[in-house]
Amino acid sequence: MAFADKCWPAFPEQFGFEPCYVNSRLASRGIPVSCEVDIYGALSEYIGACVSGDAITLLDINNSVPQYIYDEDIKGKYECALEETFMGFHCGNTPSCKMCSDRAIKYQLIQHRLLEPAGSDPDFTRGTLEGDIAAGDITFYRLQCDSEGVLRSYIAQGDILDVPTRSFGGIAVFRIPEMGRFYRHVLIQKRYPHHGAVAFGHVGKYLYEVFKFLGVQDIAYNQPKTLPYPTENPFA
Repeated sequence: MAFADKCWPAFPEQFGFEPCYVNSRLASRGIPVSCEVDIYGALSEYIGACVSGDAITLLDINNSVPQYIYDEDIKGKYECALEETFMGFHCGNTPSCKMCSDRAIKYQLIQHRLLEPAGSDPDFTRGTLEGDIAAGDITFYRLQCDSEGVLRSYIAQGDILDVPTRSFGGIAVFRIPEMGRFYRHVLIQKRYPHHGAVAFGHVGKYLYEVFKFLGVQDIAYNQPKTLPYPTENPFA
């Protein structure tokens, strides 16, 4: 079983609370829930849950790490360039078992600003599980269907760094080798949505076999510097 919820702004307006914490509890029990009616996100999560036998989550992949955080907490401590890091974020749907001990039930900051009176205390925008996601190995991946009805996918292994995010929502600093090139030549060029599924462990080889079994011809990954992407300028 898996769900794809129309979470915002419809859900809190209709039901009087944010679904994020409920989503996280379902995901912790092996029932994936994707946000924003992301059908292929839900399917991707379900595949990851089956492959890993563990809880999974769905996060935005389009948030960069500020230079000052990289300079203060990453540079010299971890082997990676700034372009190999990003903030994986969502409102508060990640299972509590995958988050740091200071996690807490809070409210959706963005929706509170948009839907409730300025200066008021949060009311129906309460219900997010917020805090930094715990450090460890991860696999970032997605199965997607393009406008022609053809399945495609990507898989990238990396890890979550033990670095405070200084932000809100369910969030973490991710490190993936050659992420900058991968983001440009796969995620943007092939028009993938901003959501990516996260499995907590290195399960890329199993996901690859599942995608092959499904008949996916285009299985992209974060290629090393020695292997340029087809559209990458070899002289740059």
